[in-house]
Amino acid sequence: MPLNRRTFLGTSAAAGAGVAIAGGSAVPASAHGQGHGGGHGRPPKRYSFTVMGTTDLHGNVFNWDYFTDKEFDDKAHNDVGLAKISTLVDQVRREKGRHNTLMIDAGDTIQGTQLSYYYAKIDPITAKRGPVHPMAQAMNAIGYDAAALGNHEFNYGIPVLRKFEEQCDFPLLGANALDAKTLRPAFAPYVIKRMRTPHGPDVKVAILGLTNPGIAIWDKANVSGKMVFPGLEEQAAKFVPRLRSMGADVVIVSAHSGSSGTSSYGDQIPYVENAAGLVAEQVPGIDAILVGHAHLEIPEYFVENKQTGKKVVLSEPLKWGQRLTLFDFDLVWEKGRWVVEKAGSQVLNSNTVAEDPEITGLLADEHKKVVAYVNQVIGTSTAAMTTAEAAWKDEPIIDLINVVQAETVKAALAGGAYAALPVLSQASCFSRTAQIPAGNVTIKDAAGLYPFENTLEARLLTGAQLKDYLEFSARYYVQTAVGAPVDTAKLTNADNTPDYNYDAVSGLTYEIDIAKPNGSRIVNLSFEGKPIDPAAEFVLAVNNYRASGGGNFPHVAGAKQLWANSEEIRNTIISWVQAKGSVDGAQFASVDWRLTREGTPVF
Repeated sequence: MPLNRRTFLGTSAAAGAGVAIAGGSAVPASAHGQGHGGGHGRPPKRYSFTVMGTTDLHGNVFNWDYFTDKEFDDKAHNDVGLAKISTLVDQVRREKGRHNTLMIDAGDTIQGTQLSYYYAKIDPITAKRGPVHPMAQAMNAIGYDAAALGNHEFNYGIPVLRKFEEQCDFPLLGANALDAKTLRPAFAPYVIKRMRTPHGPDVKVAILGLTNPGIAIWDKANVSGKMVFPGLEEQAAKFVPRLRSMGADVVIVSAHSGSSGTSSYGDQIPYVENAAGLVAEQVPGIDAILVGHAHLEIPEYFVENKQTGKKVVLSEPLKWGQRLTLFDFDLVWEKGRWVVEKAGSQVLNSNTVAEDPEITGLLADEHKKVVAYVNQVIGTSTAAMTTAEAAWKDEPIIDLINVVQAETVKAALAGGAYAALPVLSQASCFSRTAQIPAGNVTIKDAAGLYPFENTLEARLLTGAQLKDYLEFSARYYVQTAVGAPVDTAKLTNADNTPDYNYDAVSGLTYEIDIAKPNGSRIVNLSFEGKPIDPAAEFVLAVNNYRASGGGNFPHVAGAKQLWANSEEIRNTIISWVQAKGSVDGAQFASVDWRLTREGTPVF
């Protein structure tokens, strides 16, 4: 669906104006604490308030896993979803007083579960008289005051995001999401909330939203020519002084950006992906940062501002609604203004409470529809397949992804200039719990195998480039000397490389020697039984995340694009199974790669 420029620019213009200011009409709150004596023997005026925060909700309302169609559970017995968060929020509001609290989010809201997918694609919110997005319904009911944009907000295109924005009773903030033509914020950059105190003057709390510059890479197809995303530090440096000059007593940043100062961009864009800590360090005038994007749990973390020496408190609640951050601020009235005397943070665990029946009741019908959708049978399988060992063995279930991708690309290139070239395919083990059962195969089985909304591309690479690509991928394994014991629990994810950034490539045969250092692990790399020709050309069937530079794999982002489509790989797998009727691993499974040490297989 094309971007409606009039709507887009209209919203853009509004974003800098009235949208940004929101006054809270609060009942006078009670004073907190009695101070240490002020001028003329009177204790100073004091006020305390709490800001609650979530991030990376990724479409989770219920404590439910739509990929397994049962209650969510993990090894740590975490729970997920806004229904649980709502119960925690109610508890905090009862304890602190509703008007002494604010509720914010740091992005990645509308993508990640089959619930959010269903209302973007199957029964889309953008349809004429379409439904209200479940995340908008739940967040409105909870009473959010603001949410920053996450990179995954852009996955379904700008029209879906704009419709979601329209359905929310709170602003979506993105001070560094700019209109590509005017370079003005395309969304509200900030919002200012007023906290009524028992001492006369209100406390003005500014919330500045920042999103991830990686959107320009990861969702290039959706944003190119429409929006640009400069670095968090430079936009914060523009807006924080402005907010202070507007009278903000407290400045909170909601940043869809981790705290580590690292990037997966390589040299593709000159900004830092995980910049929240750098913002705290470099931009004076910030009191707290709600951190997102990295899917880590950081209850409380202080960063000293280089210019002022002031400590800024950062907190990141765990993803999917597993945790709720609480920022507690203690203010004192000094020299005619409110000053933050103390700020700290903690996280609450959502597994300590029950789901809020108001939220589960509100969305019971939507939940039932999605459960029925994911349980549709699309075919059968002759044998069970699982990803349990796919992170260190070439398993048939990953071969299934690769055979579907390779066949799709071959068909797309047939009859064209590149039809004679061999087609290879890359795939990752996205989930170690995905399985295709023996017998009936449902949508949820296929969706669990490919939980991301990636689309498929074909890129032209040489044999030499493919070797570099595989060497880069092989960094995923911890170097393990010959003769040393191999513990699969400690073998993978070297240097915190996530499973989705380890690619297996089908159509070639190769060994990964885990005893060797990074950069020299790929041995016996062959095509059709012969050592690969470094100059030979190959077509790589690759997902759009990897093709656009996600994970910073070498060569692929700059390689010639031969073909691309907008159909999700997940749906291509579903269609392939439906067309075949039966999945028979014996027809496509092969061991193309294995882990070795000096030629001896590890498994």
